[in-house]
Amino acid sequence: MSEGPDGVLLVDKPAGITSTRALALCKRALGSRKGGHTGTLDPFATGLLPLVFGEATKFSRFLLDSDKTYTATLRLGATSTTGDTEGEIQPGGPVPSGLAQIEAVSRELQGDSLQVPPMHSAVRVQGQRLYDLARQGLKVERAPRAIHVEFIEIVEFSGERLVISLKCSKGTYVRTLAESLGERLGCGAYLTALRRTETGGFRVADAATPEALEGMGIAAARARLLPVEVLVRTLPRSDLGEREAWAIRNGQELPSDPAWGDGERALFGPAGAFIGVGLVAAGRMAPARLMATGEAAAGPG
Repeated sequence: MSEGPDGVLLVDKPAGITSTRALALCKRALGSRKGGHTGTLDPFATGLLPLVFGEATKFSRFLLDSDKTYTATLRLGATSTTGDTEGEIQPGGPVPSGLAQIEAVSRELQGDSLQVPPMHSAVRVQGQRLYDLARQGLKVERAPRAIHVEFIEIVEFSGERLVISLKCSKGTYVRTLAESLGERLGCGAYLTALRRTETGGFRVADAATPEALEGMGIAAARARLLPVEVLVRTLPRSDLGEREAWAIRNGQELPSDPAWGDGERALFGPAGAFIGVGLVAAGRMAPARLMATGEAAAGPG
């Protein structure tokens, strides 16, 4: 198997497999060795899992930092020791008969808040994954994290079944949001299904399952790769001339345009070729993260 191509692959992860397993299947589908994911989904969750291959792995953090949109299905009137279907289910309180109370509590959960990561999560505490500690029957103190919930919308409400759509910041645990909603309603709640529908401007409607990718063959699977520069499309863009591009590729700093201001910028060379990301500070632009290229050794024409 070769190192493989460069780019971003939009995958629709099925339930029942880990994000790491989905990555392994897609590496095989692409005939690629070098790849990574941009934020995991729990095994029981489905939906959009953008994967990065080759040079795209250098820029995955821009997608890791982006907001996510989910469709979540909750069971009201019961709780789970894990916040989802994999835990021990226990009875809760009476479920509200109307939407008004649920909508009011949903509004309370929107905006900025602090959230304690659940014990059944991949967060590390003193070098150990929380879910490993939880499997040993241990419970440890976890530092709360700042999160932001942009919106929570009620999609469907029928008896004990509640379906919501929400958009939230990175690091938000939807299982914990579901538990918080259940606690405030006084009836308890846990997740029965979770589907990520958008992240970083990408949509699950444009994704393919690992099974479909393997079935279409390597050439067709590689044709679905998006170019590396889609990962930095939220950054301001700077187009460089031949000599400027050569200098950046060789690790040199350049005077920056006063109009740019400070911060990171997506850098493109002649003919629109993506170079990488530069950092502007104190009137200078320095290379921060660059695409590998054989052009760096040669001087400008």
